[in-house]
Amino acid sequence: MAYEFSEFNTKKDGVIEWLKKEFSSIRTGRATITLLDGVMVESYGAKTPLNQTANLSVEDPKTIRVTPWDKGLVPEIEKAIAKIDLGVSTSTDEEGVRVIFPDLTTENREKLVKIAKSKIEEAKVSLRNERGIIVKDIESEQKEGNISEDDAKRHKAELQKLVDDAQKSFEEMAKNKEEEILS
Repeated sequence: MAYEFSEFNTKKDGVIEWLKKEFSSIRTGRATITLLDGVMVESYGAKTPLNQTANLSVEDPKTIRVTPWDKGLVPEIEKAIAKIDLGVSTSTDEEGVRVIFPDLTTENREKLVKIAKSKIEEAKVSLRNERGIIVKDIESEQKEGNISEDDAKRHKAELQKLVDDAQKSFEEMAKNKEEEILS
């Protein structure tokens, strides 16, 4: 009898997506628009994502150009960017706001690598928790007599292979992010 791992795979894919999103928010010294994804601008009495109030573009490797559709939002955009504390500076001109990313120091790069590693650990813990739930389910199915001991062992081995593959994926992502940060 085959065990259905689709729920585990869905959760695993969710953890991988979460990790990708977390990694995209870790600054690497290069200007990327995804770093501003968490910026919420006070616009006409409502909090609105920055990308829904302005055009975002990368001017050069250290600068993002924010061109608001309503020029009256420039002060609010500046406040919102300062509020998320990315360690960037802003300057305004007739076009909108420039977000300038300073060069990273060695110390800051090391801190970012530590943050990336902590995100990997969070992902691993989440995956282990999901594995624990599935293992308990397999064991309860075995106790109820729905699956044999041999099937239970085989299902647990399959589950462990899925977990190992996901953790390899996490490690590969971490290695790539670390190289990106340190370069």
